[in-house]
Amino acid sequence: MENFEPVIVAFCCHYCAYTAADMAGSMRISYPPNVKIIRVPCSGKVDVIHLMKAIEKGADGVYIAGCLEGDCHFRNGNVKAKRRLAHVRKILDDIGIGGERVEMFEMSAGMGDRFAQVATDFTEKIRKLGPNPAKVARAA
Repeated sequence: MENFEPVIVAFCCHYCAYTAADMAGSMRISYPPNVKIIRVPCSGKVDVIHLMKAIEKGADGVYIAGCLEGDCHFRNGNVKAKRRLAHVRKILDDIGIGGERVEMFEMSAGMGDRFAQVATDFTEKIRKLGPNPAKVARAA
């Protein structure tokens, strides 16, 4: 398990989190290369099926990164995303995978340092949790 490098999927809203990731790169702030970014128009477009599919396909952790509360470009997309995420957490807890493998973070476009810190902290959290149990079961 010491060599375990988690696969992390980050659904990033186009206006804030994706721009923050771009800013992190421009500022040469490094974050783990195992964070796979998927740009979405709004965090509210990330549906339950997207989160569950990422876990099913082998992601060890998944997070949604959206606009700051009250600052969503689509009014309340990040509020919708939080509700969906809570639902997915319950499902993952119920089936034994663990709801702590999915999370949501808020940031503005100018927070490149926050994006890098979130990516680093979340990767470390998932590294401590170990591999996705669904992936381990499928490999057996």
